[in-house]
Amino acid sequence: MTGFLNPSSDNALQKAAEELREWGRSRQGLRVALTYGPVSAEDRLYHSKCPVEQRSVTALGAALEEIGARWKVLDPCEPDFIIDLAGYDVALSNLHGPYGEDGRLQGLLDYLRVPYCGSGVAASAVAADKILCKRVMLTLGVPTPGWHVWSGGGPVAWNGRPVMVKPPFGGSSVGMSLVRDPADLPAALADAASPEGAEVLIEEYVAGTPMTVGLLELPGDSVVVFPPLTTEAAEADFYDAHSKLDVDSRAAVTVRAAELEPEVLDQVTGHARTLWGGLGLRGSARIDFILTDDGDPYVLEVNSTPGMSRNSNFAVGAAMVGLTHTDVVLAMLHEALARPPYDVPLPTPAFAGTTRAREAAVSP
Repeated sequence: MTGFLNPSSDNALQKAAEELREWGRSRQGLRVALTYGPVSAEDRLYHSKCPVEQRSVTALGAALEEIGARWKVLDPCEPDFIIDLAGYDVALSNLHGPYGEDGRLQGLLDYLRVPYCGSGVAASAVAADKILCKRVMLTLGVPTPGWHVWSGGGPVAWNGRPVMVKPPFGGSSVGMSLVRDPADLPAALADAASPEGAEVLIEEYVAGTPMTVGLLELPGDSVVVFPPLTTEAAEADFYDAHSKLDVDSRAAVTVRAAELEPEVLDQVTGHARTLWGGLGLRGSARIDFILTDDGDPYVLEVNSTPGMSRNSNFAVGAAMVGLTHTDVVLAMLHEALARPPYDVPLPTPAFAGTTRAREAAVSP
């Protein structure tokens, strides 16, 4: 049974951290596939705009070096990705959005019998789908802003209040818009809609302070809940993609420990724990909230693959409970390798040198 630790659980947290570091010292030479490439719109944005030294993949690679792992970045856009993937002890994904964070990569890894860090197929799929995740929040009794779904091709009723228009998949606020004027709504819907014509989430705009809470699984079936952080964008109407990217390192976003009344803190951490258990999350996750001026927290979304750059919100939260960036990576690897293997009567995949020939045959 999962036990939850908070920053006040000093002894239990220190014991789990020491057990984790001891485990890491015995894992020299662990073969780790670090999956990263410009697959989703979110990852393409980071790949094209974010300096190499600021990327999560750079920080993750440095942590793997410190651990003593034998690691390599595997790009899913390369034709030999699957064959290469099957040769590693464990996969650590730095892919976000469709194909990386929504259960499809996780299902592939299950089939290949390659252990992987983070949540499984079902939890990943639900967390990645903003519309489905909000429906699950309601069944779990977790407060979330009201919303409705636009399926394209028809008018949208306007109730006179601002709304957030969001793509159903993807993160980093890519394709998201704050709409205050109905005249701006068609353009916002067009930005959020995918080429496949997927539904668009239209969410009631709740004014307040963005807040985020990280959770990390540690040895001993324990999960530490990081202190909530507030994230305020100084040069944008909301915490948008450009604020999160911060290519120029202008510190346009202020991140600090949230100063919450005890009852509000209990609500926020309670909702985070409910979503962890209710969705079946594993390894690590980050829950994003909006905190109203009246002190009411509403959950906006669940991230099953938190960003892991050196200065990411997740890394900052970990540092507040005494865990280094490398500790976090160790914890993710430990959970992946301690998890019972996905073992069903399927044949062991056999690869032949036909991948490139098959792709050449279907290329225009």
